[in-house]
Amino acid sequence: MATLKMTAADHKIVSDAVAAAEAHSAGEIVTIVTPRSDSYRDVALIWSALVAFLALAALELGSGFYLPLVEHVLGLWAFEWTPRAVLGLALTTATLKFLSMYLLMRFTPLGLWLTPRRVRNARVRERALTCFRVGAESRTSGRTGVLIYVSLDEHHAEIIADAAIASKVAPETWGHAMKAMLDPLRAGQIAHGMAAAVAEVGTVLAQHFPRSDDDTNELPDRLIEV
Repeated sequence: MATLKMTAADHKIVSDAVAAAEAHSAGEIVTIVTPRSDSYRDVALIWSALVAFLALAALELGSGFYLPLVEHVLGLWAFEWTPRAVLGLALTTATLKFLSMYLLMRFTPLGLWLTPRRVRNARVRERALTCFRVGAESRTSGRTGVLIYVSLDEHHAEIIADAAIASKVAPETWGHAMKAMLDPLRAGQIAHGMAAAVAEVGTVLAQHFPRSDDDTNELPDRLIEV
């Protein structure tokens, strides 16, 4: 799992970008970055069960190879493979394979690599929507909140806008902000990437929701780490 190493300077870069963007717009921009959006425990369980099943199938199909191999490894002499002994070997094999695969899926990059991209993207979207509902949706008087959400391990980002903005700005409009984030994020410059996206979002908001004289800052400008 990626480890967030956001310094005070990184936070200031993003916060300053949000303040600058909101200076010309009635929109409110919320920025969130997270190492990973989901634990993918269900995916790990599915793969672990599959590996355990394949191990049992291999043991059944290749019993003539595996049983003598076990005898050789354990130093067994003239061992009689009773039904109970075979079942015990099968249970031990399945359990070890299941646990080994589960630990690999949970605590190594293999887990995310074996998770389909559509599943990863859907989980990031789901987490972003949850954060949006908690931190931005309907929390501004004009429903002009926008969330920029970045999930590092999944290499995926989401931009979600509140009702008033979504009614005037097509979702594909945010593509420029996504593109602006890409190169800095690839270089590990998380703060600069998010600041670039904030600037693009701010440009769109200024066009559709110009700042009024009595506008107040309704949401925090700071970068949020979750």
